[in-house]
Amino acid sequence: MRYVMMVRVTSTPATPPPADLMEAIAKLGEEATKAGVLLDNAGLAPSSEGARVELTGGKLNVTDGPFAEAKELISYALYQLGSKEEAVEWASRFMKVHRDHWAGWEGEVDIHRVFGPEDFAAPA
Repeated sequence: MRYVMMVRVTSTPATPPPADLMEAIAKLGEEATKAGVLLDNAGLAPSSEGARVELTGGKLNVTDGPFAEAKELISYALYQLGSKEEAVEWASRFMKVHRDHWAGWEGEVDIHRVFGPEDFAAPA
C-alpha cells in the first residue's frame, strides 16, 4: 500500500534548521530508500507562492496564497508500506529527528493511504 505523509509546521524557532537536523533527515531518507519503502519526497514552497482552486455552489473560485491557516504545509513523502502502523512508525521517526535536533520546532504529519487501481476494481 502507498501512503502519502504531509508535514505541517505549527511552531518554528527563530534559528534556522541546524546542520545536524538536515544530516539526520538525510540519513533517515537514505535508510528508507535502501529499505525500498520511500518512493518520493520533497520540500514545498510557502503557500504565498501557491493558489487554491475551490468549487462551491457550482462556481470555481481561485485564491492566491498565502492562506490563513497557521499550519504551513512544508513537505511530503510517499512510501510503499504494508500497513498504516508502518506509516505511523516512519512518520514518528521523522518527527523524533526534529525533536532531537531542533529544540522548539513543532509540527504534525498527516498520513493518507493512496488509492490504486485495485481499490476501484470493476464489480464482478
